[in-house]
Amino acid sequence: MEFEGYCVKCRKKQMIKDGVVKETAKGRRIAQGTCPVCKTKVTRFLSNK
Repeated sequence: MEFEGYCVKCRKKQMIKDGVVKETAKGRRIAQGTCPVCKTKVTRFLSNK
């Protein structure tokens, strides 16, 4: 899955490839992947639809 997320280390939005959709302990959906520039984990909350 490909999505755009905010990288805290780079301080800008990056296109994340090979992201994985997960669910938090409270039931919210998130997409997680790594930043292609600095290899930091990037998380983005998704809508429940």
